[in-house]
Amino acid sequence: MDLSHNFILFVIVACLLTWGFTALGSATVFLFKNINNKVMDAMLGFAAGVMIAASFFSLIIPGLEFARLYNPNIHEMIIVAVGFICGSFFLLILNNVTPHIHLFEDTPEGPKSHLKRSMLLFLAITIHNIPEGLAVGVVLGAFNLLGASDPALFSSALALIIGIAIQNFPEGAAISFPLHREGFSKFKSFMFGQASAIVEPIGIIAGILLINIVKPILPFALAFAAGAMIFVVIEELIPESQKGHNTNISTIFTIFGLVLMMILDNVLG
Repeated sequence: MDLSHNFILFVIVACLLTWGFTALGSATVFLFKNINNKVMDAMLGFAAGVMIAASFFSLIIPGLEFARLYNPNIHEMIIVAVGFICGSFFLLILNNVTPHIHLFEDTPEGPKSHLKRSMLLFLAITIHNIPEGLAVGVVLGAFNLLGASDPALFSSALALIIGIAIQNFPEGAAISFPLHREGFSKFKSFMFGQASAIVEPIGIIAGILLINIVKPILPFALAFAAGAMIFVVIEELIPESQKGHNTNISTIFTIFGLVLMMILDNVLG
């Protein structure tokens, strides 16, 4: 099957995988009464490792290559560095204008709000998912533009989709179990958990449309998505994985996640 002629199907699969693995992670609330803190810290560390590797191998490195292709008069490092910083500041602004609360925290962040803790936690996880959807969308947009001339783009896009989907599993569990502890029913906890990933298909579509409308922005957009993802890792995933006093476990699983994504990108690419 020539995937360059079945792009819409490829996009549908990407949307279903990124959302579906979040839903699967959220569904574990039906199987277990609670989740061990060591397991939660390990899963958060693993998700962090996947996002770090995906940012560099699937976004920054291709961004440098596309910068040389589309903007030969500007040094590629300048374009990627500016895009990376802009993506980080985008998440910083989003954090500051959206009321939310992190796992294991008691004090909400962002503007003052009368929202319940459960909704603030839901918003925090939803913010996590925005750069992930955007990253997949930008890479898919690149594949749509250059897939025929650069077959390796399909492998790169596939590796990123699989990596993001895998790390979405622990993120789904990271919202459904705390919500259940807050007093939500298992069904309601699951529904909120899977709903937090709805922004990923939206981000995927937005990324594809952006790249198809403004082609030269591709290297900047790749770096932008990488910056946003790294911000999430540094600001939230790693600190949250280290707060449960299981620092060695979370660190080891961060490394496992990074290595797995590195292998995926290189084997598929």
